[in-house]
Parts: sequence; structure tokens; C-alpha cells
Amino acid sequence: MALDQTELDLIRDSIRKIAEQFDLDYWREKDKKKAYPWDFKEALAKGGWLGMLMPEQYGGMGLGLSEVGVVLDELGQRCGFNANSVFQYYVFPPGPVIHHGSDEMKQEFLPKLASGEEMMCFGVSEPDNGVDTSRLKTFAKKDGNRYLVSGRKVWISNALNADRILLLTRTSPRNPERPFDGMTLFLTRLKDKKGVEINRIDKIMRNAVDSNEIAFEDFEVFPDEIVGEEGKGFRCLLDGLNPERIAVAYTAIGLGRGALNLAVQYSKDRVVFDRPIGKNQAVAHPLAESWIRLEAAELMTQKAARLFDAGKPCGPEANAAKFLGTDAGFEAADRAMQFHGGFSMSTEYHVSRFWMESRHLKIAPISQQMVLNFISDKVLGLPKSY
Repeated sequence: MALDQTELDLIRDSIRKIAEQFDLDYWREKDKKKAYPWDFKEALAKGGWLGMLMPEQYGGMGLGLSEVGVVLDELGQRCGFNANSVFQYYVFPPGPVIHHGSDEMKQEFLPKLASGEEMMCFGVSEPDNGVDTSRLKTFAKKDGNRYLVSGRKVWISNALNADRILLLTRTSPRNPERPFDGMTLFLTRLKDKKGVEINRIDKIMRNAVDSNEIAFEDFEVFPDEIVGEEGKGFRCLLDGLNPERIAVAYTAIGLGRGALNLAVQYSKDRVVFDRPIGKNQAVAHPLAESWIRLEAAELMTQKAARLFDAGKPCGPEANAAKFLGTDAGFEAADRAMQFHGGFSMSTEYHVSRFWMESRHLKIAPISQQMVLNFISDKVLGLPKSY
């Protein structure tokens, strides 16, 4: 059952108290040093927040994306994308395990994840196939009572610290008539295993959480590590993809609000020609418009979250939420950069991190253009363009 507004406000207040212990200076330093924020993760774990979306029987809170969205919005505003990324990896990657994992798998793994004892990463993207997941090349070949995985994954966040990986592979060649068949999803240990090499990618933003390229060569996985059924992994994966889009929308809205808050305060404080720049309508009106667009994007995101929580189809709404949330978030951050003028280039003012982080979310985990392709094809029934 969904929580009422008073209960949602209590969640927001609790998260705000945690976020206040890790201010923007903390996140700037972590980002600069490329240092994982272990103390922040432990603060979330101590409050039980890492298990928000997990069933109570496995040590979670048994809440939904509507409640998770409050956390993502608040963390996005007050901390930025690094904080959201720490939390997000306890939100959407476990989805396929929660919905399709065996009882033994769930009992063994989910309590460790909910408590923060273990971390996981999400191994789907590959260097050559872009968003066409059906063409992934990582292959798990049956070898007696095991499978041997060979292939490459890219942009895998958390891999340097993750205990386990949710790994999408092929177990049979691609069939053009049924291109999403023949993929198998494994939940397997990553740390201290042979046959895997992890290389960190040097990037321009969100450096407190690592992103990596992973090479597998005869990497062992086993039948009891299959999530769902062999050959039907993509269908299981969908229970992680729609919540990922919704979570990203909430994150982008939070980032937009964080940037907007910085811009509003700066526009009150910055005096040029004997008046605060916020008195000028050329500044005030775009900031007001950004507030309106962020509010509207949140309504779409809340609708998508409610549908997901009710177990109803939500693909169009999840994609629309991602589109609107990231557009509104980046627009707010871009205006914040503009109105900070030259000081936007100074890391002391923090606004440039919100700008880079919100810009990234227009690309990942799915681009705005691919969202439009999905809506035009699946919702409007127009001929598919690819």
C-alpha cells in the first residue's frame, strides 16, 4: 500500500538529515579524488534505506518506487549524482532477482544487499552494440556442470567494489526472427574470481562511483546462478529497466532542483549595476519556468512509479518520465550555469557538477532519441525506423 503524504514527508526529512552530513564540499572532494563514499553508504545502510524496494521477508522495507523517488529527489538536490548512484544500485539492479530469482538465491543474497553487507553491479552494456541489446556478444558456453563466459562489457558502474554482478549473456546464437531469445541472466560472484579483468574508465563526472570496462575469458558461472530461465534473460531484465528509467527521472529532477536552488540563491546575492541580478526578468523568468517544468516532469514520473508499484505495464510512462525529467533537469542546470556567469567555471560554486551530471542523463541509460523511437513505435504505432 502506498504511503500517505505525511509518511512521504517523514522519509524526506530523514534523508535530508543524512544528506546534511555530506554536503556539496564533501562530494566535490570525493569526485576529485575518485574515492568511493563508504561513510555515506554506511549511513544509508544504518537507516535501513538500502533495502527500501526489497521485500520485508528479506530484510527490506517492502516499499515502492514512489517512496524511492522521494529519496532520489532529495539526494539529487542536496548531494548530486554521486550520492544517487550509490543508492540507485540497491534499487533497480536487484529487480530481476526479486521477481525471477529462485527462493534459494533470494534468501542467500537479498538480505546481504538490503543490509549493505554486499554490493552489486549491472552487466549489460557492451562496446559494440549500443542500445541494441539483442546483438550482445558475451557468450556463456555450457561446459559440463558449468558455463564459461567470454566477452566484454562496458560502462559497468560499481564493478571495482561489487561483490556480485547481474550479468546478461547469450547462451544461444541470435535468431533474427526472435532476436531477444537466447539470452540468459546470471547473478554471480565477481570479486576474487578468475577469468575477469576490470579496468576503470577515466571520465569527466561522477567519479566517486567507478565506471569500468570488463573483459571475461572462461569466467565460470553455474546453473543455480541463473535468474529465471535459460534463454529468457531479457524478459527478466525488463524488471530492472523500467524502474531504472523511473529512478533516473527522479534523479534528474533532483539534480535540476539542486542547480535551481544554487541559481536562485546566487541571483539574490549577486549585485550588478546596484541591483541583484534576480531582479531582472531575463533571469527571474527562466528560473521560474524551470521550476514549472521540473514540477510537471515530477507528475509524469510519479504516474510511472505508481503504475510500476501496482504491477501494471509502465513502459511508455517510464520512458516519458525519463525524457521529461532529464530535459527539465538539464535545462535548469544549464540556466544555473548561465546565470552564475564566469563563476560557473569555479568548482567552489558546485553548479558545474550539477550541469555535467544532468547532461549525462540525457544520454544514459537510454538517449532521448531512443525514447522517441519507443513512443513513436510502441505507442503511436508508426513504422519502426531501425
